Amino acid sequence: MKTKTHFAFFDEGSKKEIRRATLKAVAIPGYQVPFASREMPIARGWGTGGLQLTLSLIGKNDVLKVIDQGADESVNAVSIKKLVQHTTGVPLTESTTDATIIQSRHRIPELPLKSDQILVLQVPNPEPLRKVDAREYMTKRMHAEDDYSGAWLILFEQIMRYGKMTTGAAHPVYVNGRYVMAPSPIPRFDNPKMHQSEALILLGAGREKKIYAVPPYTNVESLGFEDYPFTVESFEGEQCHLCGATEVFLDELIDPDSCERTYQCNDTSHCIERLNSKEAEEVEKSYA
Repeated sequence: MKTKTHFAFFDEGSKKEIRRATLKAVAIPGYQVPFASREMPIARGWGTGGLQLTLSLIGKNDVLKVIDQGADESVNAVSIKKLVQHTTGVPLTESTTDATIIQSRHRIPELPLKSDQILVLQVPNPEPLRKVDAREYMTKRMHAEDDYSGAWLILFEQIMRYGKMTTGAAHPVYVNGRYVMAPSPIPRFDNPKMHQSEALILLGAGREKKIYAVPPYTNVESLGFEDYPFTVESFEGEQCHLCGATEVFLDELIDPDSCERTYQCNDTSHCIERLNSKEAEEVEKSYA
C-alpha cells in the first residue's frame, strides 16, 4: 500500500499555520512571531526553520536555489534541495537571477535580488538580546519597551576591550526604526544588502520556533556609534584569483606548501557566472 505524500511535505493545515505566522512577521518588520515548528526529516540546527518557510510558500511554478555559506554543492544545500524537489517536483537552479525562492545558510547572494524573489534565511539563534538576559519573558519585555541598552552595551564592551566592534557575524540591526533584529549569521558584509532590498526576506528558526521578516523597501540599519560606526569586512586591493571579482565577499585561501595567500569568491555561482561571461566575451572577440 502506497502512502500518499503531500505536495511540499506538509499537510495544508500546517502550511496555513506557518503562512499566518509569516504574514504577521511581514506586517511587523523585525518582530519575532512564534509558530508551531514541525518535526522535519532533518535534524534541528540544520535549517529546519528556513526549510519550513520554503515548503509552506513554494508552488509548482517556482524555481528553487539553496546555498550554504555561499556554496550550492555543500551537503546541507544538496540535502535540502533533494527533499524539496522530491516532494514538489519544482526545478532547481544555481543561478541567482533564475530563482524565485532562495534558501540560504549564512550568506546573501552577491547579485542584488529583485521584487519577484523571496530570500529565506536559516537562523539558529533569533534573539539578539539572549546574551543580555537568558529569560524569554525578559527579552520580550525589553522588545516591547524598546529597551535595547543591553545590545548597545555589548558593542560598547567590545570597543573598550578590543578597540573596535568584533561581531564576526549576525551583527544586530534596527529594522524599520523599531525592532532590533538578529540576522542569520551572515557576515557583516551582507548586512547592508538587507537595507531597502527589493526582495522579501524571511528568517526562520525551527529550534527556537520563531519567524520574522524584512519586507521589501524596509530600512535596515546596523547598530553602531557615531565615533565607532558599523563597518563591513574589507577586501581592499584583493580580487578573486579565478574570475577577478572585487567588492564581493572573498574567502582567504592559503597554499599549505608555499604558504601563498589567495582569495576566491565565496558565492560560487556568482564566480562561475562571471567566468562563463568572460569565456563568452573571448569567443565573441575571436570571431570579431
